[in-house]
Amino acid sequence: MGEGEKDPRVTLAGERTEMAIFRTSLSLDRTTLAWVRTTLTMSSFGLGMIAFFRTIRMEAHTPESVRLHEAAIHFGVTLVVIGVVATGLVAVSHISALRKLRAGETPMTARWPLSISLALLLALLALWAMWVTFHG
Repeated sequence: MGEGEKDPRVTLAGERTEMAIFRTSLSLDRTTLAWVRTTLTMSSFGLGMIAFFRTIRMEAHTPESVRLHEAAIHFGVTLVVIGVVATGLVAVSHISALRKLRAGETPMTARWPLSISLALLLALLALWAMWVTFHG
């Protein structure tokens, strides 16, 4: 190659890097949308559970149906709160990762991922709900 000629491999490497950044940002978008779907599902399930047990309480006004409805209210509201908090955390994580990508840095996964934290929190919530339902 003569002086002044640019190596085509350098140009291709730059284009590939830009496309890799673009693909990574699209991947972040897909992950964030999956989280939004998950948190909306949790919130919808919580509200649906409250409505279901309210219907049972209205049909059979017994102490047991009242207790189950109250437990469903606590469980449902907790699911909604967890959904809202998780959505906020996912939004912050998404914005942080995009900023790092745009700055040319490599985004890193957290030591304690949000997905594991949420799974443990939901497991504890399920245990608490079973305890309240069967020992309340």
